[in-house]
Amino acid sequence: MKFIVIPPAAKASSQYVRVESAQLVAPYTLAITFNTGETRTVDFGPFLRASHHPAVRAYLDEARFQEFEVVGGNLNWHDYDLIFPVADLYAGSIS
Repeated sequence: MKFIVIPPAAKASSQYVRVESAQLVAPYTLAITFNTGETRTVDFGPFLRASHHPAVRAYLDEARFQEFEVVGGNLNWHDYDLIFPVADLYAGSIS
C-alpha cells in the first residue's frame, strides 16, 4: 500500500481537483461540483445494483444513499464506509 502525503499548502491550492459540493438530483444520482467550477452528474445506481457486496448494496436504500457528505474534498458516506476516487467522480462515471 502506498500513501501520498499532501502538504497543507497544496491542499488549499487549486493544484488538486476536489469535490466542493454535491446534491441529489435523482435516485442514486448526484450533481457534483468541483473546485474547478465544473459540475458532473454521476449515476451511482448501476454500480450499486451490480455489486455483490452487502455493505455496498446497503446503499440501495435511498435514505441511506442520501446520507453523503463532502469531507476533505471527496464524497463520503458513513465515515468512509463508501467512497470513490475523485478522478472517477470528475470523469463522471464510476465502476
